[in-house]
Amino acid sequence: MRFFNTFRGRLLLILAVLLMATLSFQYYLNLVTQGENNVRLEAQSRALVAGIALGSNGLTTGEYMQDLIDRNGQTFFDQEAAALIKDVIIVDNIWRVSDSLNPDYLPSSEPDGTIVYKRLAELKELPPLMEGSRLGTDLAQFPNQRTDANKFTDDEAHAVPIETSKGRWYVMVLLKNDKSAAALRAARPLIFTLGVLLVSSLITFMLVWRFSRPIADLSNAARQVADGNLTVRVPDSRNDELGNLATNFNEMTAELEKKRDLEAQLQQAEKSAVVGRLGSAIAHEIRNPLNYINLTLDHLRSKFAPEEPERRETFEKLTSQLKTEVARINQQISDFLNYSRPATAKLVPLDARKAIEESLRIVEPQAEEKNITIAVVEHENVPQVMGDPEFLRSVFNNLLINGVQAMESNGGHLGIKILPDEGGEFVRFEITDTGNGISPESLSKIFEPYFSTKETGTGLGLAIVQKIVDIHNGKIEVESTEGEGTKFIVRLPKAL
Repeated sequence: MRFFNTFRGRLLLILAVLLMATLSFQYYLNLVTQGENNVRLEAQSRALVAGIALGSNGLTTGEYMQDLIDRNGQTFFDQEAAALIKDVIIVDNIWRVSDSLNPDYLPSSEPDGTIVYKRLAELKELPPLMEGSRLGTDLAQFPNQRTDANKFTDDEAHAVPIETSKGRWYVMVLLKNDKSAAALRAARPLIFTLGVLLVSSLITFMLVWRFSRPIADLSNAARQVADGNLTVRVPDSRNDELGNLATNFNEMTAELEKKRDLEAQLQQAEKSAVVGRLGSAIAHEIRNPLNYINLTLDHLRSKFAPEEPERRETFEKLTSQLKTEVARINQQISDFLNYSRPATAKLVPLDARKAIEESLRIVEPQAEEKNITIAVVEHENVPQVMGDPEFLRSVFNNLLINGVQAMESNGGHLGIKILPDEGGEFVRFEITDTGNGISPESLSKIFEPYFSTKETGTGLGLAIVQKIVDIHNGKIEVESTEGEGTKFIVRLPKAL
């Protein structure tokens, strides 16, 4: 039974069933045709017997056969015989037609009383004589001998010799066949055979389609894999060799996809390690001069500030701008190091509101200067989150600062909403601004390292946010409409 669960077994079984069905149908058709032929031959035999009997009666009684047929009570020549008998001709011992059902062949009387007979040789359009070899030398007297030219004629003639006191006479019975019925009988086996071939071809086509479709699917999938699409899978619902092949193919593509992802992660890790080591060295070399510059600026501001108010104001402005730029460079170095270094979070239960309050205090002065209102909405029964306080401060610092910077100086609204997530496993933070929004082209790239829509941005802020959220096993999403604003949704696991 296991063999018939295989592709070869099923194919052989179906072909065997199809062959048996075809042979069985052909055998049944032959039986039906043979039965019909037997019925037809039996009817012809009865008609032939009736014709011979009619001719014999005509010989013995001396009456015309048509008169015998018209006589009441006769039973040997019924409607079935009349339908099959074309003519009955009685030929005397000198080959004259003495009687016939065809009036054109009957003897005629001359005015002087002389009886004129038609000669057998004068009769035209007689059907071919069947089994003429039994007539011996008399066969030469029959004008309808069977030849190659007339052997396919539908009608047929049978001659029976009858010995009389006047010599040998013949009763020739002409049987007719329905040409349309004969043509139908000849064509019907062809029609049925054609039907069997059509059905067999249709079934074969369906089988070929069914068995070749998995191969076509595998071919298309292999082509897509060759083009680099390792996510393609083929249906593997079959339990034969093709099903096993599809399963193995899917397992192969899945392993290739995992291998590609692992290689990408390895390359990224190697790249990050190299960048981290290089960045740490560069940051150390840069920060030392920056610290010296910063201390020197403080010393200049305290010791060498001009006495004149106007020059002092200009001096303070310039040194403040220098300190701001130094701080910006220092922050960019910090962002770079935070992204490139491996991070290990120390997760502890935190109050969700407290996780965001410190970041709010940082942006409140800038928001007040730009006439931006800040609203915090916290739902009831919000659980604690599992998080690292320093890392979460970096997350919300970046998001809130970006929100404030996205709005113009003429004001806006920054909303923070804290609520339990629908699934119950996370705490949800929604940070919404009414700023310029993000274009659809940029929206898919904002979490990529070094991508920024700001002229002075490093492009690492949101990349760091994504990295920290991933470390916390959380999720981050963004929704934005250009010209209307942006919403960041951060989901952090709740504390157990």
